[in-house]
Parts: sequence; C-alpha cells; structure tokens
Amino acid sequence: MINLFLAAQQAGGGSMMPFLIMMIAIFAIMWFTMIRPQQKRQKVIRTFQNSLKEGTPVVTGGGIYGSVKRIDPTSNKVDVEIARGVVITVDKNYLFADSAQQLQNR
Repeated sequence: MINLFLAAQQAGGGSMMPFLIMMIAIFAIMWFTMIRPQQKRQKVIRTFQNSLKEGTPVVTGGGIYGSVKRIDPTSNKVDVEIARGVVITVDKNYLFADSAQQLQNR
C-alpha cells in the first residue's frame, strides 16, 4: 500500500487527490455491488430462522429437505422431519428456506 502511495505521488507530481478519489470510488463500487447485497441477504435469512414454526419446509446446510417438527428455543436446536418417522436434530443457524419464494414473502 505504501509502495502504491509513493508511486502515485511520484507519478502525479505530488498530487494525492486523484489517487484518493480513485480509491474511494473503488471502495464505493465494492460496497454497493458485494458487501451491501450480502448483508441484506443475511438479514433476510436471519429473519426466516427466527420466525420458524412447526410445519415450515426447510433445507439444512447439508442440503437435506424436510419440515420443522419441533423447536427448542433454549438450546437453539430444531427437530426436522426428513421422511415419515425420521427426525433429525439440527442447529437453527443451519436451516434455510425451502424456496426463494419463502424468503421473498418475509
């Protein structure tokens, strides 16, 4: 970074303003194209996880489809029925919406 700073200072004849404007522009572009959309998506997912109810169709972090059978708010675990009579326990943070439509309705 210091090398870039020195190179810009020597090439520009001592003016740092174009270099600073370029760095701010690059950061702004990255913010609006990468960071901000990811934060919005995380907020939607967190809202979905906090609004889980029994019977809600979900997908686990490992890609297993099922529906919520029971929620234990004290331990943050959820029982998910993946087949008739087959129930697994999953951490609530690893459950996601079964479809994008579920996330858009939130």
